[in-house]
Amino acid sequence: MKYNYDYTGRKIFVGVDVHKTTYAVAIVCDKAIVKRDTLCAIPEVLGDYLEKHFVGAQINCAYEAGFSGFGLHRHLIKRGINNIVVHAASVEIGARDKVKNDKRDALKIAVQLEAGRLNGIFVPSIEMEEKRELTRLRSTFVQDRNRIATRLKLKAHYHGLIGPEDHKRVSNEWIEMLMNKQMLPGIQYSITALAKEWHSMNEKIKELEFFLAEQAKGDEYLESVYRSAKGIGKTAARILANELGDMSQFPSERNLFSYTGLTPSEYSSGEHTRKGHISRQGKPILRSTLVQCSWIAIRYDKELNQAYERISKRAGAKRAIVAIARKLIGRVRACFRTGELYRSQELLSVEEAVA
Repeated sequence: MKYNYDYTGRKIFVGVDVHKTTYAVAIVCDKAIVKRDTLCAIPEVLGDYLEKHFVGAQINCAYEAGFSGFGLHRHLIKRGINNIVVHAASVEIGARDKVKNDKRDALKIAVQLEAGRLNGIFVPSIEMEEKRELTRLRSTFVQDRNRIATRLKLKAHYHGLIGPEDHKRVSNEWIEMLMNKQMLPGIQYSITALAKEWHSMNEKIKELEFFLAEQAKGDEYLESVYRSAKGIGKTAARILANELGDMSQFPSERNLFSYTGLTPSEYSSGEHTRKGHISRQGKPILRSTLVQCSWIAIRYDKELNQAYERISKRAGAKRAIVAIARKLIGRVRACFRTGELYRSQELLSVEEAVA
């Protein structure tokens, strides 16, 4: 016998484990499992499924952020279904939970969503995602170019074309110098092939930088605030603007630091509290950019330099520069909130200080 339950006015909670071809779905209501299913990984199929079986219910849904992006989220929201995208690390796992499969993962999400133990991550707009594509692609190309440069140098060292005193970065001039050396045909072919790859990747990066410059002209306000901070150059400003926008989506600095992955983990027991490594949540491009900017900022910003020197004496250089990265982006957020440009007390050189 088939039973048709009336869910009118009731709250149901849906956990979705997303894969390339399937959605594993688990639905709970009033702390009871009411349905489990596996659907084709098409947002419209899931939307139709929920609306068909839970007419009149308040549907709350969640899935983990991953390769599938935010297309499913946007489709569910458009259909009036409440949905959040959660960080995979925020889904709790039991100490004795040794079995992992799609159905169990979906159920964990549904149960924890009903209990109010899941918080959604920031979902960027389609326009923001479009802008991010350029800076993220540039980062990928730079990494590829660096790998090719490493292979090129290793090959040159191996065949004795350069000596141990060669510490120059791979550039057009360096490659030209290398190609003028005498070498056997097989070695020359290998070196030439790698050099062509490097040149090709270098041209792609230059082309992307042209598009980023055009993009910056359309983001004049964001560009001016980010560039006003010491240490943030044109490329870093584009990355931060595309990843963070004006930071109005973060209600506090703590939320911002958590998003960037710069929050230290904590291990506490009784009266003892120990800070561990940073959480590393969020995109690596964001953390690496902020750390690189911070190394430059401490050379010119007096307050940041003093903070770095103070922290590094007791915690070391690496922890100190992470702390400076938090301070730097926290101050930029304050600039957006007040509508002012970044103001810093410049660090004087030895000659200027004496004068």
